[in-house]
Amino acid sequence: MAGQCPLRRGGLHAGFVHNYKSETMDLHDTIRTYRLFSGSYDIVFGPVFHPGRKEAVRIANDRPGQHILEVGVGTGLSLPYFRKDSRVTGIDVSEEMLAKARRRAERLRLSHVEGLHVMDAENLEFPDNSFDAVLALYVASVVPNPARFAAEMRRVCIPGGTIVVVNHFTSDNLVARFIEKRLAGVARHIGFHADFPFDAFRRDSQLSIREVRPSNLFGYWKLLRCVNEKPASNPG
Repeated sequence: MAGQCPLRRGGLHAGFVHNYKSETMDLHDTIRTYRLFSGSYDIVFGPVFHPGRKEAVRIANDRPGQHILEVGVGTGLSLPYFRKDSRVTGIDVSEEMLAKARRRAERLRLSHVEGLHVMDAENLEFPDNSFDAVLALYVASVVPNPARFAAEMRRVCIPGGTIVVVNHFTSDNLVARFIEKRLAGVARHIGFHADFPFDAFRRDSQLSIREVRPSNLFGYWKLLRCVNEKPASNPG
């Protein structure tokens, strides 16, 4: 099993944090929060997020024999939805969440799940171009540096591969937006960005977003279908 990588500060698109009122968020806050919620996660966050999970997997896993990475696999709620002829790797920072994912894969005999590893989404321990598709479901607003997180997904995904992101972004509703901004200071201490503008993420992630659609209850979340536009590696 891969070990958890240390979190690197600064570097790529450090200005992204400035767009969030210079919020600083610590990876340890996220780990602590998931440790506390690991026991009740499936009950609280299971059914309400199922539509987004199913649709994201359907879009990413649209061909036989694909090698797919799920970033932030959590307790493995999405794992049963992948095709049986796929090869799925999942990573998460929470050992407690991954323990539940492993038990789920064993209980449901999900032979397409190749590995579930403790790993930092901003420092993936995979070679370039390792996966045909990459998914990140409800993860973008819980990583300390979303730009680095997106850069790592682009790096490990093949040129022309599919990247799917499902996440909450700052609401267009003025009342909801006001509440999100008020909660931002508290939210960062438990490991997520409450005030998470879509336009800033689209710009700084450098993801080539081909489609944006509403997802889950009331369309409060967005599903982003992206194509990994990067040059192919030179052979040899």
